Amino acid sequence: MLRIVLFLVLIALAAAGAAWVADQPGDLVLTAGGFRISTTLPRFVFLLGLFAVAVVLAWSILTMIWRTPGRLRRRRHEKRQARGRHAITHGLLAIGHGDSALARRHADAARRHAPNDPLALLLHAQSAQLEGNRDEAQRVFRVMAEREDTRLLGLRGLFIEAQRADDAVGAVMIAEEAIRLSPSSTWASHAVLGFRCARGDWSGALAILDSNRSAGLIDKQAYRRQRGVLLTARALELETMDRDVARESVMEAIKLAPTLVPAAVLAAKFESEAHQVRRAMKLVEAAWLANPHPDLADAYAHVKLGDTAWHRLQRVETLAAKTPADKPGHIEGQLAIARAAIDASEFARAREVLAPYLKDPTQRVALLMAEIERTEHGDGGRARAWTLRAVRARLDPAWTADGYVSDRWRPVSPVTGRLDAFQWQTPVASLPSDRGATIESSAFEEAMLAAPPPKRVAAAPSEAPVEPPVTAPVSTPAAQDNSPPQAQEVATESAKEELVVAPSEPVNPAPAPAESSQQAETPVFRTRADLGKPASAPIQAVIPIVRAPDDPGIDDDGPSDEFTEQIGTPKAQAGGWRGFWSRWGA
Repeated sequence: MLRIVLFLVLIALAAAGAAWVADQPGDLVLTAGGFRISTTLPRFVFLLGLFAVAVVLAWSILTMIWRTPGRLRRRRHEKRQARGRHAITHGLLAIGHGDSALARRHADAARRHAPNDPLALLLHAQSAQLEGNRDEAQRVFRVMAEREDTRLLGLRGLFIEAQRADDAVGAVMIAEEAIRLSPSSTWASHAVLGFRCARGDWSGALAILDSNRSAGLIDKQAYRRQRGVLLTARALELETMDRDVARESVMEAIKLAPTLVPAAVLAAKFESEAHQVRRAMKLVEAAWLANPHPDLADAYAHVKLGDTAWHRLQRVETLAAKTPADKPGHIEGQLAIARAAIDASEFARAREVLAPYLKDPTQRVALLMAEIERTEHGDGGRARAWTLRAVRARLDPAWTADGYVSDRWRPVSPVTGRLDAFQWQTPVASLPSDRGATIESSAFEEAMLAAPPPKRVAAAPSEAPVEPPVTAPVSTPAAQDNSPPQAQEVATESAKEELVVAPSEPVNPAPAPAESSQQAETPVFRTRADLGKPASAPIQAVIPIVRAPDDPGIDDDGPSDEFTEQIGTPKAQAGGWRGFWSRWGA
């Protein structure tokens, strides 16, 4: 609306001006030397307007003619850029769906039409990576690293190629160069942090972590946890070398991450050695409530030096009572009680806490039962049966990170290099599956475990009449291959004498079994008399020494020693003419 009003106002002013000029009387005379022009004012104004329009039109035509070559060049360049952008767009899409040939064609087109475009270089490098041409990809990434606008992108590409080539040194150098150029680079900081942790440079890793916190790459909670992990790793490494630094590090770590199991265990150990028992117990209790762990139970049991096994059992029961029965970590407390009860020879208490887990035992439960049977009753058969059950039992929780199972806690995952990756959890291999067990249970094992344990009862003298032993015919033992000829001849002669000395009284035959009597079951183990006796073989002049089937024996050839094989035997190592002749086989 405002524009319409303004337009009307301008028209009115122009009309008023034209009317004013038309109303002016008189003539306008222009004299130049002998040239004289006389005209009215309105006509002069009209001619002046036509002249101005002609000048502007001529200037526009000349300017257009002058600028035409430049415009043609710009238009051609814009068309090339448009074709290059089109090739880059479709090339990146081809890389996205894995068409290496189409990506290569678009990369060549982009390189022709837009050779200096950063995205064209990126498309060229990624198409080379997709085809597996690492040399070409590295060359393009080096070109990108030399440019100011694509330097970080080129360094990242070189870092990835160095990782694929297992060049750890080169990858670290590239990541450190990227951090020097851009401290806020996330991939470079994480890479350098992982490499320093893998190398055991905990001080350098702490410096990188502080830099990441300053750059805002991690939040405060993650920073505290990761710093606690790094300090714990340094304390565990310096525990035997520099105990002061180790103590200082683990005390700071337990403040930052009070639920970290290895930090709580090591801190409790240092406090216990300093006779700060209550403080050590509080540290272990705080970590136990968050994550029950066997190491925490062991540290809690031995928090007071010099205690008896019974006192340790009482302390472990106190710690286990802090975990409710409906919590998943309740079993750790029961297993800790069983372990302490076995050490205190309280086998009834150990059986009581393990009883709820015997139907579907884990490996630790089965091994504890085997130890109870072996220690309490000396029953090797039941102990072996429980050990065999432990072989096919479910796995217990372990330190696991990215599918890797470790027997101890580690600060970094050996698979991905991720910090604080290990978690106390059941490995994936023990999850339920449709496949059957590798080792099936046997009826004999189940019967062995179901039978009551044997009781050690001293045999009392009995006055009841004892039946005279029935003398069975003595059979001649078979000659053994590994017995000397003299021993075999003596055994044969003694057997003949026993046959001669045998009493001549007839032996009462056994009564025939009644028809109503049931047939006895076949025993599990057959006596040696029931087995057939092999025919006696003639004594050889030279008796070979034969190893028994169940005897592992000792290998005739000693264990191979690579160092000995490389430098030769001790005789060959001798100097002078003896060593020379021994090396030549003399």
